[in-house]
Amino acid sequence: MTVKIGLVGTGTVGGGVIDIIHNHKEDFKNRLGIDIELVRVCSLNKAEAEAHGAGDIFTPDFNEIINDPDIDIVIELIGGTGVAHAIVTNALRAGKNVVTANKALMATAGEEIFGLAKEANVEIAFEASVGGGIPIIDPLKHSLISNEISSVLGIVNGTTNYMLTRMDEDGMPYDEVLAEAQAKGFAEANPSADVDGFDAAAKIAILASIAFNSRVVMDDVHTEGISNIQPIDLKTGHEMGYAVKLLAIAHRMPEGIDVRVHPTMIPEQHQMAKVNGVYNAIYVTGDAVGETMFFGEGAGAGPAASAVMGDVLEVSRHIALGIPPIVGCTCSEKLPIAPFENLQTRYYIRLLVPDRVGVLARAADVFARHDASLRSVSQEGTKDHDAVNLIFVTHEACEANIRAALAELAAMGDMLLADPTVIRVED
Repeated sequence: MTVKIGLVGTGTVGGGVIDIIHNHKEDFKNRLGIDIELVRVCSLNKAEAEAHGAGDIFTPDFNEIINDPDIDIVIELIGGTGVAHAIVTNALRAGKNVVTANKALMATAGEEIFGLAKEANVEIAFEASVGGGIPIIDPLKHSLISNEISSVLGIVNGTTNYMLTRMDEDGMPYDEVLAEAQAKGFAEANPSADVDGFDAAAKIAILASIAFNSRVVMDDVHTEGISNIQPIDLKTGHEMGYAVKLLAIAHRMPEGIDVRVHPTMIPEQHQMAKVNGVYNAIYVTGDAVGETMFFGEGAGAGPAASAVMGDVLEVSRHIALGIPPIVGCTCSEKLPIAPFENLQTRYYIRLLVPDRVGVLARAADVFARHDASLRSVSQEGTKDHDAVNLIFVTHEACEANIRAALAELAAMGDMLLADPTVIRVED
């Protein structure tokens, strides 16, 4: 059987998809008995399509793909929530199956998209939206469906993991390592989506929705990035027995779903602490399976295109066998989102303060008055002889109390010389 494909987006991942189809077309026939035929390619840059041998099937108008009655699957790989939203929703309305790698779209408009797919009785597949080449969406929806998942922890942004690794291993300050990541192509010219945590927030919203069978959108995720992290924080973490990672966290709690992204200290002996460089890892705990970890490259033409084509082949198999969509939207429980202010955990807090008598005592008094018990206090000098780093590690405390203490310190005009660095501790 022949399954006809229309591709929108010929960038890094789109080019990888074209190459896989060209290189493995005969393998797909032999293994699945399906002829995957790429019949139309669309992007803003014809030269990209030509570079991958698809210039003869190029169109600048994505509507030619959506309106072609012979096309069975539309692949959307342009990203974002603007034009991509129109492509995906209109393709579904036209009765096309859709494969996408668009995390932002699925994390913000997933409910609408699943509804349209259900109405049209077609599939929406999005394995590449989280973790690049790491299989995680399909295992959560199928292999682990017999479990009650209690937590999902993820290092799901390769850019920030690379940056933290360089800061840790080579002592490079944040600004230098960001410039290096941009020079290597790991970070965009505007790196906010990565370094401010928004990319990871979209991914954990998707994973939490599937894991807990409840709708979680990107706006539900408390999000902090790594811009306040410096080598001193990683060094101090190791002295405490912890590694620092930008962690995407989702816990199923009695009061609802605890979902957040922020720099986190995790024990050095934990498997996640050993995930370095551009690699990603997702750690899932279920009541039957126990603890599992999915590890691999989180980005790039090869890994992401591999995940996209995995979806294309699975949907193609369903088309060939006449199998209707097996698992669509699983968000049926409508669990509440646990207020972030109620979080109870331990905190590492670094304050850059003037080097003068009484500052440490004043800061400690503020934490005490806000019911934040201090486990340890240390002082670290800086190159500026007029400033020092005060490092506080708390016992378990309430997020709201920590925020109130930091707000009071900030209101003291002579106390803080920079924004505080706050790293939550997960044991």
